[in-house]
Formats: sequence, C-alpha cells, structure tokens
Amino acid sequence: MRVEKLKVCMKSIKTALSEFTETGETVEREEAAKEEIGVHFTDFEEFRKALTPKRLELLHVIKTERPHSINQLSKIVKRDIKNVAEDVKYLVQIGLVERKETGKEVTPVVSYDKISLKIAI
Repeated sequence: MRVEKLKVCMKSIKTALSEFTETGETVEREEAAKEEIGVHFTDFEEFRKALTPKRLELLHVIKTERPHSINQLSKIVKRDIKNVAEDVKYLVQIGLVERKETGKEVTPVVSYDKISLKIAI
C-alpha cells in the first residue's frame, strides 16, 4: 500500500472504543465503513516512547536506503541486529513498517513519505 503521508493521532481509549463500536454497527447494517489509514496513540507520552530517535532513524533508513534484510539494516545503522530486529518488530506491530518476506529474508518497508501528527486539544 502506497501512502504519501501517514496520519498519527492521539485518541483516548474511550474515543477509540466508541469509534470501534460505531464501525461494528455500520458493518452489521451492511453499510460501507469509513476506512481510516493511520496510527493512533492514547497520549503524547505513548507516542514519544514509540518513536524514539533510534526508531525514527530506522524509519528514515528503511525509506531512503531500502535495505533487503534486517541484517543489512543493522549494518547500515551500525547497531546490534537483535536490537534492530526488536525495534522493527515493534514498528510493524504499531503499523509504521511493513514486512515483506522473500525466501529466508524479511525486508522492512516504509510505504509513506511523511508522518503527520495531529493532537486534539
């Protein structure tokens, strides 16, 4: 999936659950549900913990250098492969990195050019 800008938002758990319920009710009525592409955090501190400087560096290197494996990525950033693999796994879990499996190798992919952060006040 190619997205130019990835939307990152802050949502309370209550808001997220409410939207989840609304989507479920929409699907139950067999209506088209609003598709929202993005990543959501419950607060700014959670966002800050997720996107550490080293993880932001990984996102940048994955996007610009296009490494073919986690091993190659760890060599580019000059970090231990275990730590890089853990960070990439986390970034995949929260939706900021995609994994493409090609044979024995796992290729990390970033399919957006920018991260847009929206904070409701």
